[in-house]
Order: sequence, then structure tokens, then C-alpha cells
Amino acid sequence: MAAGNTGEQARQEQFERGMKVLDEINPAVGGTVLTALADISPELGHQVVAWGFGEIYSRPELAPRDRQLVTLGMLTALGGCEPQLEVHVNTALNVGLTPTEIVEALLHSAGYCGFPRALNATFVAKKVFAERGLLPVAGQ
Repeated sequence: MAAGNTGEQARQEQFERGMKVLDEINPAVGGTVLTALADISPELGHQVVAWGFGEIYSRPELAPRDRQLVTLGMLTALGGCEPQLEVHVNTALNVGLTPTEIVEALLHSAGYCGFPRALNATFVAKKVFAERGLLPVAGQ
């Protein structure tokens, strides 16, 4: 096998591993991201899947539930990531976090990244919960 084929094969395997992870945690996302980027940056789509999920998210050291808590906190702190927050609130629900736990994580973030960002994230969560027919129980 030529060296170029080995590199391409490894690249494809990494991508396939990423798609498998995405299909397990949020099946609608992988294809949507790839389609949205196909006409402008297919390589970015490939890297999101292959590197982000095939290399990082697939690591066994953190459970998907824990990875989503970290992701929610980071996206909240960054601010301006509402579309990605929407995806990851859905994914957090898919991997076992409850609406109440998500709301609590976003409340916790207020002390570290400020109320405006925590509010924006909470409103994204509220939208996702409404779309999925879920309501967190306040105070629990």
C-alpha cells in the first residue's frame, strides 16, 4: 500500500469514527453540519467530524454526559455560540442530562462568565426544552 493511501485510509477511518460517535449522541447533527459546509468549506466539516468527534469526543476518559456538561459551560462562557449551544443542549438531553441539570449547569456558569452569557444560554435551553416538550422543575 502506498504511503498516500495509508494517510487517506487513516483520514477516512477517523472520519468514520467521528460519524459513529455523532450518530450515537445526536444523529441529526453530523449530516446537517456536513451539508451546511459542503459548498464553502467541506474540509471544516470533515475536521469537525474527524477531529472533534473521531479523536476528541471518542476518548474514553470522560463519559458523553460529562463531555456535554463541559461543552455547555465552555459555549456559555464564550458567548455568541447560541446555534452551537442549541445543538449541545439537545445532545446533553440525548446523553442523559435532565433539563434541571442543564439549567443548574447554566446557573453555575453565571458566577464564572457573567449573567448576560448565562441568560443567553438559559434562553437557548428554554427553546430546546419547549421544542422537545420538556420543562425543568424549578428548585429541584
